[in-house]
Amino acid sequence: MTKDDRTTYGLVAVGLPASKVTRPLFGRRGFVHGALITDWPAIVGTAMSAHTMPLGIRFPKGERVGGVLEVKVAASAFSTELQHLAPLVIERVNGYFGWKAVERLKLRHGPLPRLDKDKPNKIQPADSTPVPEVVKRVDDPELRAVLERLGAHLVSPVNRP
Repeated sequence: MTKDDRTTYGLVAVGLPASKVTRPLFGRRGFVHGALITDWPAIVGTAMSAHTMPLGIRFPKGERVGGVLEVKVAASAFSTELQHLAPLVIERVNGYFGWKAVERLKLRHGPLPRLDKDKPNKIQPADSTPVPEVVKRVDDPELRAVLERLGAHLVSPVNRP
């Protein structure tokens, strides 16, 4: 039994369970837990997350505490406000991790990626081959029937862009 497989009782920092999934994905970018990116609005609030984005955490060599959280800020005017709110942001991030992971913030100015929240994610067909033609190569009749129903659902007019 590894340390991650043990059952946890009592209070647990929100970021700990998510780290099992995100650590391999985000570890190379300097994030202790990649969920910091996905949970950023919950950590700092929606108003602040609309103008900021975490870029990475840099720790002193051989340490996992007292790091510098680099945050991208969309506008210079908001960076002034963020400088005043830095102690609050640091407290929230450390509370999220459950230890003193971040000691200070480093701000970087630049545009943030745009997310169009009005448009739902649509599935784009990979090719124009009809679904029955693709699944007819499947030998198992039950699996073929399930794949045909799934394909019909995916290419229905409701799911098209």
